[in-house]
Amino acid sequence: MNAETKIRPPFDAARERAPFDVARIREDFPILSQMVHGKQLVFLDSAASAQKPRAVIAAMTSAMETQYANVHRGLHWMSERTSDAYEGVRDKVAALINAPSRAEIVFTRNTTESINLVAHSYGRGILKPGQAVLITAMEHHANIVPWQMLRDAHGVELRVAPITDAGELDMEGFAKCLEDGRVGLVAVTHMSNVLGTYLPIQRIAALTHAAGAQLLVDGSQAVVHRAVDVQALGADFYVFTGHKLYGPTGIGVLWARRALLDAMPPFMGGGDMIGSVSFERSTWAEVPHKFEAGTPAILEAIGLGAAIDYVNAVGMDAISAHESALTDHAIAKLSEIDGLTIIGRAQDRGGVISFTMDGAHAHDVATLLDRNGIAVRAGQHCAEPLMRRLGLSSTARASFGIYTTPEEIDFLAATLVRVRSFFQ
Repeated sequence: MNAETKIRPPFDAARERAPFDVARIREDFPILSQMVHGKQLVFLDSAASAQKPRAVIAAMTSAMETQYANVHRGLHWMSERTSDAYEGVRDKVAALINAPSRAEIVFTRNTTESINLVAHSYGRGILKPGQAVLITAMEHHANIVPWQMLRDAHGVELRVAPITDAGELDMEGFAKCLEDGRVGLVAVTHMSNVLGTYLPIQRIAALTHAAGAQLLVDGSQAVVHRAVDVQALGADFYVFTGHKLYGPTGIGVLWARRALLDAMPPFMGGGDMIGSVSFERSTWAEVPHKFEAGTPAILEAIGLGAAIDYVNAVGMDAISAHESALTDHAIAKLSEIDGLTIIGRAQDRGGVISFTMDGAHAHDVATLLDRNGIAVRAGQHCAEPLMRRLGLSSTARASFGIYTTPEEIDFLAATLVRVRSFFQ
């Protein structure tokens, strides 16, 4: 086996057409065999960051052991092979989200950097003072703070579309925010990291474009749980991060329509993003390299490519069906617990369930769950304005992944019953 072959993720290709087998899948994630406080680990915090299959670990290790070199800058064998591997991931990302062109795939560090890139380059370079950016009341801080910074530095208005008590976007209120024609950019989550709510992106896109604005979609949660087609959605920008998609940290994606990328000025200056440099002036490389200054996250990109290969081998439709069944099962089980309230009642929701327990702070609930080997998140989930809208200071959150089982949900529910008894 040559070095170029070794960096490819070593999943079982025969499994590509096999039925979904969660027990077999769990064998691919070595960390799930861990014991925590003497109990078998039950990892229900995948919305924060998912665990990594052996395919990702092996791909990154192999690249370091057999052919690591900087990309785009050498004519030697090592650099050429690593450059091919790195650029090949761009094709995998484009295929994953059905982007029209690999040139529209920009690598960043994470979703936060992707949104900041758009806020800086499109916001300052294209939007005019007096125009508005429209977000929703259920956004992650990463899709709030960059627009506040743009507002304060560039003079745009920041508007917030309301949500219903059920945790869904108020479409009438959203449409009213667009009525005066001043909105230049709409930036919304595809799936809430707190409520699990999927937003109706196609309807949002139609309203956005009818108002003459562009649409950015934060797909950090959604791309993990269901197939994404940026063309069918009608998005103009789509962003996500690798570490939630079973890949490594330090690698994210910005997809944008080519015409927008061509019109936008660079986000950062330095090596690899230039066409030519003199002391008098510089010119920029073609997209996507115009937005990728300096040495990129080479190994992390290779790891992301391995993660995409892995989920494709399992099948996004199978993953979506598995997690939908888990979510229904979890809602049914948790709804039976006296004093426990599930937050959000959206009709279309993914594998994220936030909840509160009467008489107990979310941090205390999470600590007692941890003592039983169960990992959940507790707090405001980087969505403080949403928590205020819901009248809450914090929630506990269980979130599911490709490796989550119904038995783990049952164990969570049984443990929460004991937690409730403790606080009573």
